[in-house]
Amino acid sequence: MVVGESGLGKSTLVNTLFNTTLYPEKRVPITTDLQKSLDIQQISAEIEENGVQLRLTVIDTPGFGDFINNEDSWKPILQNVEARYDAFLEQELRINRSKIVDNRIHACLYFIPPTGHSLRQLDIEFMRRLAPRVNLIPIVAKSDTLTEDEIRVFKDRILDDINFHKIDIYRPPTYEDDDQETIAETSEIATKIPFAVVGSNKEVATAGGRKVRGRAYPWGIIEVDNEDHNDFVKLRQMLIRTHMEELKRTTDLALYESYRTQKLRAMGREQEIFSKEINPAASLEEQRILHEQRLAKMENDMKLVFQQKVQEKEAKLKQSEEELYARHKEMREALERQRAELEEKKRKLETLIHNAGLNKPGTPEKTRKKGIFK
Repeated sequence: MVVGESGLGKSTLVNTLFNTTLYPEKRVPITTDLQKSLDIQQISAEIEENGVQLRLTVIDTPGFGDFINNEDSWKPILQNVEARYDAFLEQELRINRSKIVDNRIHACLYFIPPTGHSLRQLDIEFMRRLAPRVNLIPIVAKSDTLTEDEIRVFKDRILDDINFHKIDIYRPPTYEDDDQETIAETSEIATKIPFAVVGSNKEVATAGGRKVRGRAYPWGIIEVDNEDHNDFVKLRQMLIRTHMEELKRTTDLALYESYRTQKLRAMGREQEIFSKEINPAASLEEQRILHEQRLAKMENDMKLVFQQKVQEKEAKLKQSEEELYARHKEMREALERQRAELEEKKRKLETLIHNAGLNKPGTPEKTRKKGIFK
């Protein structure tokens, strides 16, 4: 889910994140309609990452923060998140739970305007309301409008406001069994929060002639995929490569479980919850089944990646073999042509020598001597 005011580059960043055109290029219309309401839109697409096909669903919230009075602008979004939890809970309570469709939101990117000051009351209220229900990831939008020093100060102020209001944003966790490389990678990602990003799906030419995704200004080029210019690479790494499963796990075991417990208690089903809590065998069996399903999915994904890598390697080897064979054939044909040319030259030379020996006349001196002795 992406949330933020109009004109902060939400659609552009989504297209940049997944390197596809989920959202066509659009312009923010100028309107005087004061009755405009927040609209929640959902777009799904298939993307490929490292040879693995991913089903991506993006939920946009056009109209958020565009009212004169934005006091309750968070309510439709929270209702949408909880409605998805309700739909998942309804499927869980069925007798046949073999085919459960998971439409829960596993990450919410909240776009903060690059004011350079601190969080507004609208930002604080939205984050405070949504953080208990979804993995909330704050984003400093259009960070290329700020200098490096301004970004650093702005980030510190945002984190101070978040800590002061006790807003539980998503922070990548580390575990005891993680290796040093994973811990260092996770810690580096955590230091970038809130992510100051620049989005662009257009290529520009640098001074060195390279083609990069970025934005061109009179004073220089902002490269989207350059970690020295913005935090886009770390954000994409967290969302797609390193913490995708962790985000889903946090949604399932923490956020959804908390909502589920509150919902069942409100429905007067404390006994079901209590019996589930005091029945460790059933709980362990359910966890085992879920764990086996996740392992099977991970194994299948790994097989797909392995097969893709093997196919790519075989294709490269075959191409190299064909190139070597073609080069060898070409060299052999060139040598054959040179040998034929040399043979032809040798033959012509021998013919010339032979003809010159046959047609060679006697010298005058020998003729005279023969004449005198006679």
